[in-house]
Amino acid sequence: MPRTLRPHARRLARTTLRAAVTVGLATALVACSAASAEEAVVGESGRTVLRYDGSVGQVTFPELAADLGYYEKVELEWVGDSTGGPQSIQAAATGSTDFGGAFNGAIVKLKASGSPITSVISYYGSDELSYGGFYTLEGSPLTEPKDLIGKSIGVNTLGAQSEFVIREWLTRGGLTADEIDQVELIVVPPVNAEQVLREGQVDVVALSRVFQDKALERGGITPLFSELSLFGDFSYGTYIFRDEYIAQNPEVVEDFVQGTARAIRWSQVTPVEEVRARFTSIIEGRGRGETTDLVPYWKSASITAPGGVIVDEEISTWIDWLVREGELEEGRFSPEDIYTNDDNPYANGTYPQDAGPDGEPVEVSP
Repeated sequence: MPRTLRPHARRLARTTLRAAVTVGLATALVACSAASAEEAVVGESGRTVLRYDGSVGQVTFPELAADLGYYEKVELEWVGDSTGGPQSIQAAATGSTDFGGAFNGAIVKLKASGSPITSVISYYGSDELSYGGFYTLEGSPLTEPKDLIGKSIGVNTLGAQSEFVIREWLTRGGLTADEIDQVELIVVPPVNAEQVLREGQVDVVALSRVFQDKALERGGITPLFSELSLFGDFSYGTYIFRDEYIAQNPEVVEDFVQGTARAIRWSQVTPVEEVRARFTSIIEGRGRGETTDLVPYWKSASITAPGGVIVDEEISTWIDWLVREGELEEGRFSPEDIYTNDDNPYANGTYPQDAGPDGEPVEVSP
C-alpha cells in the first residue's frame, strides 16, 4: 500500500466538506478562465475543437463517436487523462477543457456551489452486466450495515459516487447519522484496491469493471452489496458544459450530443465482440503508449436509456439525498435546473426510441 494512503483517510462526515471546498475553489476560478474560453476554436478540418480528458486504456463515448464519423461540426483534442469525475468537471467548469463528466451527485453539488454548468447526456451507469460492488474477504463477519460501524471502506475518491452509494446503503440499513460518521472512507487507487483488501488494510473495498472481474476470478472475496441491489438499472453520470459555452456555441453542443448519443446507441445495439474490436483499433491507433488489456473486460454500455437520454430520477435522487443530508436547501433545484435532453436525438423526436445509430429500427444484439 502506498505510504500516502492513510493520510488521505477521513471520516465519512468530513469527506463531503472536502469535496465542497474543492468545488468552491473550482468555482472561484471560473471567472478568471472560463470567460476567455467560450469562443469556439476552429481546427484545420474546419470543425470546432473540443478539448477533453480521456481515460488510460479505455475508449470514451466521444472518442467512439469521432471514430465512427458521427460528428459533423466537432473534432476532439485530447489534453490528458482524468483522475476521476470531480477532477473532470472541475476542469470543464474552469475552462481547462470544454466538457467533462462525473457522477450526478457531484454535478448537483458543483451547480449548488454557483458554477454555471448543465448536464447534456448520460455516459455511464449500472446494468446487469456492468456495475460496481462493495466486497469483503470470504468468511468476513461483516454482512450488514450495522457491522460497518467503526470499520473502513476503500474507495477511489472522496465526495463522489462511492460515498453517496455507501451512505445510502447504511441509511437504508437503519444507521443513525452518528453511526454513519463512524464508518471510515479511505482513498485507494482502483489498481490497488484488491490488494489492499486482501492484505487487511481495509475491511471493505469498492470494485468495479475490470478490477472487479479480475478480483472475482482470483476468488477469496465476497460481495457485501452492489449499486445494482440499491437502484437497479440506473445511469449515474453525465457530461456537462458551461452554460455560457452552450449559449455561445449551441450548434457545437448540439452536434456533440447527437454524435455521442449515436455512439452510445451503437454500443448498445452492436455485438460485444465487435465493440471490443473497435475499441482495440482506436486505442492502438491513437499513439498514447497504452495497452489494450482492459478491452476484453468491456461488457456493455452500462446505460439502459437509448443514446444516453437523461431521466429525471437520475438527477432527483441525488438532489433529494443532498437535501436529506442537510447539504442543499429544499426547493433550490429541480432536475430541470441541472440537465437538458434538448439536443439528444432519442429524446427530441429526431429518432424513435427503438432506432439504431442511424435512425432506423434495430434489434438489440447480445
